[in-house]
Amino acid sequence: MMTVNEVSKLTGVSIRTLQYYDKIGLLHPAKYSESGYRLYDDTALEKLQQILLFRELEFPLKDIKVIMDSPDFDRSKALEQQITLLTLKKEHLENLICLARGIKMNGVKKMDFSAFDTSKMDEYAAQAKASWGNTPEYHEYEEKAKGRTKQEEQDIGKNMMQIFTEFGAMLDLQPDSEKVQAQVKKLQDYITENFYTCSDDVLHSLGNMYAGGGDFTTNIDNAGGTGTAEFVSRAIKIYCRK
Repeated sequence: MMTVNEVSKLTGVSIRTLQYYDKIGLLHPAKYSESGYRLYDDTALEKLQQILLFRELEFPLKDIKVIMDSPDFDRSKALEQQITLLTLKKEHLENLICLARGIKMNGVKKMDFSAFDTSKMDEYAAQAKASWGNTPEYHEYEEKAKGRTKQEEQDIGKNMMQIFTEFGAMLDLQPDSEKVQAQVKKLQDYITENFYTCSDDVLHSLGNMYAGGGDFTTNIDNAGGTGTAEFVSRAIKIYCRK
């Protein structure tokens, strides 16, 4: 565990900013000390890295929170997009450096403003944001999340993982059994009630992500035991074929 002061020194993020992230529900500490000081574990630091990557790409805090709170959030996908965006940003800066060096050495010989063009980077950033937020499900989730307290958000996430814990207790059953299929229906209804309308098509897509590796698979297997994510994915496929 690291104190807020230690995290600030390690990351360069001010204590006031970390406190603000906690206040708006973007990054909560793992726990508080008996004296009330914020304490951060490795999971919180990993989340902070993700936040800082989004901030480096000039994503608003509000958008970052909604993206990372979404049940569809896939850290691996986000990292791939961030790598592409940062690479484009690097190329843009290198073009500006070359232009500045050329002006320093040779003076202004021609009015070339192509190095200032950010359209390629802006277009990809818009596509990346759209892949997370420009969907009916995103907007419905955003509407449902309005006015929720920090405790309510935590309870919703906790209850969601409890559903996967219950799936884990069914690993000795067949995924097409009545009990397992009823659990899939419970998962679908819970997502619809607390996040967005979970149609069979949406549920099928979620099932693919659950077993696709990355944070989804890890978190589900942590809740229900190794193999739970794959089991849930198979049960969802059967459910959606009916």
